Amino acid sequence: MNKLYLGAIVVTALMLFATYVSFDFKHGSSDIVNQLAILGAVILVIATIFVVVKYVRQMQTDTASGDLMEDNWDGVGEYDNPVPTGWAIVFLGTMIWGMWYYLVGYPVNSYSQIGEYNEDAAALNKKFEEKYKNLKGDELVNMGESVYLSNCSACHGLSADGIDGQAADLNVRLEKKVVKHVIENGSSNNLVSEGMSMPDRNGLFNANTNALITDAEIDSVASYVANGFKGNEAGAKVFAGTCAACHGADGKGMEFVAPNIASFDSSLVVNVVANGKKGAIGTMPKITVLNKKQKEAVAAYVQSISK
Repeated sequence: MNKLYLGAIVVTALMLFATYVSFDFKHGSSDIVNQLAILGAVILVIATIFVVVKYVRQMQTDTASGDLMEDNWDGVGEYDNPVPTGWAIVFLGTMIWGMWYYLVGYPVNSYSQIGEYNEDAAALNKKFEEKYKNLKGDELVNMGESVYLSNCSACHGLSADGIDGQAADLNVRLEKKVVKHVIENGSSNNLVSEGMSMPDRNGLFNANTNALITDAEIDSVASYVANGFKGNEAGAKVFAGTCAACHGADGKGMEFVAPNIASFDSSLVVNVVANGKKGAIGTMPKITVLNKKQKEAVAAYVQSISK
């Protein structure tokens, strides 16, 4: 017997045996769905082996024939043969079936589990926000703590300390390394609603010296900001001459221009949660599962724990 046919018989037997072993006859034999599944598996195995054998055998014995198309090189080119009738019919039938399926059989606006989930989630979020729209004070902070523990603590830690530098320490507004990174590289993290960008060091002009900010000035102003805007006279001067124009003399930011870098405020935290943030440590992904009230709540919680 030809080795090809013998191999096909062996492979078919092995695949059918594997199908038999994987089927739970004790519990699945009475289920029509399982019966159809096993029947489909058997048909698929046999059809696959048949097709493979047919075309492998054809490659072994057939020779090309026909006229070459005009575009060829030294007799190497594509034969000018018509498309097989069966292929053309299958292709046309697939196109017709596809249009029927999307327009009639299962239109794109028909029921889907994902669509149902999205509709249910939107309805529940609306109900949630309506119920808690007037929540304020300690109750809002308590809700924020729950939201934080469920969605943020995996990276920032249960005590929001950043887990040894794995994420930002939310107990303080800004660390020195974070301030230096932003000054040196700029920021386009949508920290204010309009998504204004802060230029990198090549766009930061110190009005006190009439020159671009230097490494020494970056270090001193970073220490000043990270220390809560105190204890560094040189840093205070750099801040006044370079940063205050956008962030304000007290560092509390300017609406539509720059974020508050003196302390956490609600809009800042909400924007970070909604848009994510790329910084000195790495990239924080945006969190899309929270509704508006939950973002407001987690902002209130972060404000309550920061120094």
